[in-house]
Amino acid sequence: MGSRENLKEYIEEATTNIRNDRAMTTALLIDIMHIMKKSEENQKNLGFVAAKYMETLQRSNEQLVKLANLLQRRDNKSETLTAEDKEEIFEIISGAG
Repeated sequence: MGSRENLKEYIEEATTNIRNDRAMTTALLIDIMHIMKKSEENQKNLGFVAAKYMETLQRSNEQLVKLANLLQRRDNKSETLTAEDKEEIFEIISGAG
């Protein structure tokens, strides 16, 4: 399998992971919001958790933007990615980005 096929698989994996993470985080955030609506005490206790879920959604947005930028750079320059581009994709896949 060539590097283009590997790259395509990595990008698809990263995109799938991002979408799955977003779906799970959104579902959990909705559940917490329903619980928080029930009392002020719940809001105090779960506000921090809800904020963390929002941060997770923001990170997934950033990951999608990184992927889009990488693909755009590749399309504008050439058919290959730099070592830096590949490292960014690896960070996105591993959740470090």
